[in-house]
This record gives sequence, structure tokens and C-alpha cells, in this order.
Amino acid sequence: MQVGRWNHQSSENSPSNRRGDHRSYAPRAAGARGGRSAFPSRRSSEFSRPSRAPARRRGFGSFGETEQEIAKFMHKTTVTTSEPAFVPEHAFSDFDINAHLKKNIEARRYVSPTPIQDKAIPHALLGQDVVGLAETGTGKTAAFLIPLIDKVMKQKGERVLIMAPTRELAVQIEKELAGFARGLGFRGMVAVGGANIGPQIAGLKFDPAFVIGTPGRLKDLIERRSLDLTNFGTVVLDEADRMLDMGFIDDMRLILGKMRKERHTLFFSATMSKDIERLIGDFLTQPIIISVKTQDTSKNVEQDVVRIPRGKDKFEVLVELLQNRDFSRVLVFGRTKYGVEKLAKALSRRRLFAESIHGNKTYGARIRALEAFKHGRVTVLVATDVAARGLDIPAVSHVINYDLPSTYEDYVHRIGRTGRAENKGKALTFVQER
Repeated sequence: MQVGRWNHQSSENSPSNRRGDHRSYAPRAAGARGGRSAFPSRRSSEFSRPSRAPARRRGFGSFGETEQEIAKFMHKTTVTTSEPAFVPEHAFSDFDINAHLKKNIEARRYVSPTPIQDKAIPHALLGQDVVGLAETGTGKTAAFLIPLIDKVMKQKGERVLIMAPTRELAVQIEKELAGFARGLGFRGMVAVGGANIGPQIAGLKFDPAFVIGTPGRLKDLIERRSLDLTNFGTVVLDEADRMLDMGFIDDMRLILGKMRKERHTLFFSATMSKDIERLIGDFLTQPIIISVKTQDTSKNVEQDVVRIPRGKDKFEVLVELLQNRDFSRVLVFGRTKYGVEKLAKALSRRRLFAESIHGNKTYGARIRALEAFKHGRVTVLVATDVAARGLDIPAVSHVINYDLPSTYEDYVHRIGRTGRAENKGKALTFVQER
């Protein structure tokens, strides 16, 4: 763990090249038919036509084209030494925050802060700009919500803007806010695309203390003059690197430019790219840098590959895996929106009931699919990389990379959906033999 002041000369983080046991996992594909397509052939009746070729695929820019890259998909979770347990410097009861807020924290059974909470909350309470470098699943949401709820309670008229890359993450943050702020007398609202903008415009007329939104919808509301940011003194950029990856850099700059220059800024990211460094330099004032990144992939995730021999149908291999009872809650990643939707429907026809999440689904449909998966009404969620970051899905037993990720970083974020907290997880990556 590292804490320090922002240095404009800080270097870009580079992922470590950890390698483990290089044995591959190649299950027998019961009933598999010939063909090398990513989906079953027409004869299998699972799809009426093949998916359109994506811009990035094996042989055209996907990560995992060489044996050296494939080796990074394999890591056994053998433990040779025990790591010392993290001992926080604070308890939540130690923080100088509103007494009712403390009761809400206690009611949610928060006792000891996580590393990012332990290091970030004291600086945020002092009004300092903070850059938090940490993976998803490390408690970042509470790290910014707790001090900012206290700030809203103590500073009359204070308003907070929170930017998040996806609709699902924005909704998740709002749910956390509702729990921590129960009975405190203020409200928050979500402003995201894919949902009716009318109720969001109406909700802004009540001057909510917290506005949580995606950059595109926030920009839309600003252009409609429904959202005036001159009254907001605090901004949070959550999963900032993901927002840049999704092409929101111009929207982010426009939104930040609409706020007053003297503001409190909290910035969270899993990585530190050159674009992230420039954003920090342009919009934060002498920030405290807190890094709790330990390794690229969780020590709790056993990683391996599933090699699909020539002549085997990888859909049939997937079906066989999912019929195993150990695969109790499985997140399957595909490359394209069309392919993900078709794959989910094909699995359901095989009585492996699945839901899908991708950019073409409406806001409501995505939330319903996510809730069905979280509560065990379906055991398989098929998703594009929209689900690779920020979503808190408990007890995912397996992540399956049905299609190769575009980059190693995408792979790291995908498999980070399993093996969270103290749970063990498994990640399997399908590799089609040529």
C-alpha cells in the first residue's frame, strides 16, 4: 500500500507477467459436431446464422494469439506462504463523522475499513483531493460515500456529482448511498442513458444532494439546461480508466469544465495511464495518491484454459461445463452484443437458463437480468465487457471467457468478478486450436 502526493512525472503502471502451472483443461465435448465457428453450426439448430465478424478477434487483435499470451490465462492457486493480514489504522467508529451516519454504518455491519477506506476516508474528510488506485471489489464506493455524506450533513447546501462508466454501476452506487444515508433527510438520484429522461429532469428540480450518472446522460442534461453544475462543490470520478476506455474523455472534460474551479475532487481508477495522468494534472489540486493495488489477478482465482480441438464445437464444450453442478453461478464473457444475446438464448433452449447484459438492452432489462443473476433465479449471465468492471456480484463461482478478451487488462477485469473478498473462484478461457 502506498500513500503520497501527486507527482506529474509518475510513470505508467505496467502489469506484472505472473505465470503459473501451464497445464490446460480440455474437457470432452459430448455430442460435439464438426466446425470451427465460434457458435454452433446451422445443423445444431442453436443459431439460425453466424454472428458478424467483430473488428477484434483471434488473429485480428485479440489477446491470446500466441502461446506466450495464452500462458497468462493459467495460474494455479497453490499457497506456499501465508500473507500477513491487513490491520487498519482506524475503525469506522474512530472517524469524526455524523453520529447517525455512524449508526447506519454499524447497521450495515461495517466494522473494520478495507485498505482503500482506511487510507482515503481521513483525507476526504479533510477536504483534500484524493486519487485512489485500486481494483473493483476493494470497497471504493464506501471510501467516497461515507466522507461525502458527512460533508453534506455538515455543510448546508453542499451537492455532490458522481460520474460512473455504466448504468449498472451508477445504480449500485445509488443503492449504497440509500443504505448509508437512511434517515438523514436528503436524497440522491440516478441519471443514466437507456432510461426515460423525463423523470430524471423532474428529479433534478428537487435539487438532490447527490447526482449519480454516466457521462453521456449528464452531458445531455447539461445541454438541456436541466443540470446546473455551478452549485456542486464536490465531484467523484469512479472507474475513471473505464470511462476513458469507453470514449468518454471529451464528455468528462466538458462536465468538469462546467463546475467551479475550486472544488473537492475524488478520483478512483484501477490503472494509471497517460490520459489518466493528464486528467489528474488538469482537474485535481495537490491530490493525495493512495495505491492499494497488490497484483494484477486475484490470488483467490484459479485460472486455466479450455483448448478446443479442431473439429470440436465450443458451444457444446460450454454446455458440458455448465451442466456440472460445481458451476453454480457463472459469468460468461462474449465479444459482441449480437453474439452475447444469441448465446444466452441458445443456452436457455438447452435448459441452462441464462440472461444477458450488453449495450443493446434497455436500462430496465439490464437491471432485471443482473438482479435475476444476483438472486439465483438464473445461474448463467452472458455479458460483453460492460460487466467486466464495477459490478458487485456476490459468489460468482466461475468466469468463462467464451471469446478472447481484446487486451490482458480486459482479461484481468473480467476474471476479477470471481474470487472476491475471501471467496475462491475459477476462470476458464476458451482457446480455439487452429
